[in-house]
Amino acid sequence: MRKRSLTAAAVNLLLGVPAVVPLFLLWYFASNWPLAAVGWTEREPTENDGVLPWLLLAGPVVTLFALVWSLVNVHLWRRTALAARAYWPGSVLLTLAPTLALIVKGL
Repeated sequence: MRKRSLTAAAVNLLLGVPAVVPLFLLWYFASNWPLAAVGWTEREPTENDGVLPWLLLAGPVVTLFALVWSLVNVHLWRRTALAARAYWPGSVLLTLAPTLALIVKGL
């Protein structure tokens, strides 16, 4: 079962590479709309297209990635001996690792 756990970890780490795109889109949307409304960030001055481009671009990208990620992880989780409370936070952290590495490298 240890081999299957390592496989699940490797798959989640590899899924983190394409996850950079939907995570960036979510951050860009949040920084220009909800977070800017409460004063946490400053809106991009040229971002005046409204919400429709976000629905047409970010919506399908984020939805497709979330669907693929969840289906792959449900499949992998059933084949490991890990409990749900250990598997799911670990898979989320491993998926976020490439994005966090890019953030740290950019600082």
